[in-house]
Amino acid sequence: MDPVVTGKERAAPRVRALGVAGAVLAAAAVWTVAVLAGADLLVSFGPGQPELSVTLPWVIMVSLLSALAGWALLSLLERVTPRAMTVWTVAAVTVAALSLAGPLSSTAPVGTKASLIAMHLAVAGALILALRRTRRGM
Repeated sequence: MDPVVTGKERAAPRVRALGVAGAVLAAAAVWTVAVLAGADLLVSFGPGQPELSVTLPWVIMVSLLSALAGWALLSLLERVTPRAMTVWTVAAVTVAALSLAGPLSSTAPVGTKASLIAMHLAVAGALILALRRTRRGM
């Protein structure tokens, strides 16, 4: 017998897709505000390494890939454990915290660091909040 699919479960992919879009838009919004405020979004991956400009296409691509990876991990966990949302949330918060190591350890100016941290937190916050709304069995 096929399991009964609830309206919430049918809506989950749409809500998750909107969460991914929201994460990307949040990062793009932070980038836009930072650029309009005059932040010089240049990063280096270590001493003696060239500086790279954090451009809008780069922000969109990285935030999109990160958000899709988060969705994929949640989907995988839902197939292997009944505690998928809890495990995923812990993983998502951990990855978000670890992602801050880059901006925090950077020698970039304070405005650049703050902008990068805000982008990381915007993506994480939007995605975690949206995907948690799709918890099964609610």
